[in-house]
Amino acid sequence: MNMHEKQDRDISKAVIYCRVSSTKQTVRGDGLGSQETRCREFAKYKGYEVVEVFRDDSSGSLTSRPGMQAMLAFLSKHRKEPHAVIIDDISRLARGLMAHFELRVKIGDAGGVLVSPSIEFGEDSDSQLVENLLASVSQHQRQKNGEQTVNRMRARMQNGYWVHQAPVGYRYERESGHGKILVRDEPNASILQEALEGYASGRFETQVEVKRFLERQPSFPKDLPNGEIRNQRITDMLTRVVYAGYIESPGWGVSLRKGKHEGLISFETFEKIQARLKGTAKAPARKDINADFPLRGFILCDDCQKPLTACWSQGKNQKYRIISARPRAARATASPSSAKSWKARSKAFWSVWNRRRACSSWQRSCSRMPGICALRRRSRRRSISRRTSSRSKRRSRRRSTAWLRPIALR
Repeated sequence: MNMHEKQDRDISKAVIYCRVSSTKQTVRGDGLGSQETRCREFAKYKGYEVVEVFRDDSSGSLTSRPGMQAMLAFLSKHRKEPHAVIIDDISRLARGLMAHFELRVKIGDAGGVLVSPSIEFGEDSDSQLVENLLASVSQHQRQKNGEQTVNRMRARMQNGYWVHQAPVGYRYERESGHGKILVRDEPNASILQEALEGYASGRFETQVEVKRFLERQPSFPKDLPNGEIRNQRITDMLTRVVYAGYIESPGWGVSLRKGKHEGLISFETFEKIQARLKGTAKAPARKDINADFPLRGFILCDDCQKPLTACWSQGKNQKYRIISARPRAARATASPSSAKSWKARSKAFWSVWNRRRACSSWQRSCSRMPGICALRRRSRRRSISRRTSSRSKRRSRRRSTAWLRPIALR
């Protein structure tokens, strides 16, 4: 009689441990119930009294499972009275060599004895060899199942089907001939569509404005308890090509391709969004808005359909408000202080003046601007002075050669 058999005879109470790999298996099928029934039959055969049942729905490669931690705490609390730990199969304890050995040691340190109707655990060399082989086989099965799952998901994605978790605005629905496919999830689909199209068209200047728009929607899911959405989530939604009806997975080697699902926006809209994200960021509001000109940039000129700008003009006795529809080029070149020389300023002014003379608001505003009026006056003075100087030169030349005329007539 070995030590394990002696301990087995001294044990009268037992706990049952059941595990499935995912939460889905607790809803579909009765894996946990089947394991518990088999373990209870084994406990009855051995004469054990089942005092507690612990369950888990997580991967066998993990050791920090809620049910496992609760069982270890229970065994440590009743260390003076050893309990048998019944598992249906060695793979239910763990599906990895390191995890198996770690849990095996923890159960022994807590005062538990591991037993199973499928395998006999022992301390002799033959029993340990069989246990190690079965633990290796369980790890290989877990790794092989993972590889096969990834290969099937990759192949389905190559056919144009999204296989990951449904993004916000979509939900999975089973359709004949397609299996599970993404469909619009209202009202979140329409809300997100409005946000994406608004950012592409310029209605929302920044991602912060998109964030505030989505936070104002009661039905849209939030990230934080205070009703806010994380900035990174906004960036992720703006860069996900799945919303345009396309799919890709660089990690799996799946290039960009048309998906089988319906997009919330067009691919052209998605490209506009990416172009805006790669461009220069814009301020959410104009910096030159003040109490003097609150509507600057918001009103269009009736003649040229350009945004009206405004400024203060200093007169002889007081300042005057001036509203005009000058373009940026005109404001940059027509200002007397922007050009390097007076000749360049004069030439730039008249070129802009000739191009914009058809706009009446531009003409009215220019007629009241002191800088431009001074520019016109100085330009006219120079042209007048040139004409005067040329006339004076001709007159002096005629006077200086007048005495030669009689000689030429002789």
